[in-house]
Amino acid sequence: MMTAIKDRVRSFIVDNFLFGDTSYKLSDSASLIENDIIDSTAVLELVAFIEDNFGIAMVDADIVPANLDSLDRISSFIEARAQTLAA
Repeated sequence: MMTAIKDRVRSFIVDNFLFGDTSYKLSDSASLIENDIIDSTAVLELVAFIEDNFGIAMVDADIVPANLDSLDRISSFIEARAQTLAA
């Protein structure tokens, strides 16, 4: 499931923040903030995407780099939250 989540998030990031530039090699662990891929406005778009596509309600405490700064971190956050919701 993690790969499917990561693929959906990667597609969203490439389409919305890299403007469809598939030549940009976005590694799973690369910092989206340090690499200037997302800014504060983009974080809000990313949160809306996660909420809409994965049925996760995010609170302010969730909206931190530890959860949203790389494909690995985003995928892990979604996976953990999905397991919590399923329990």
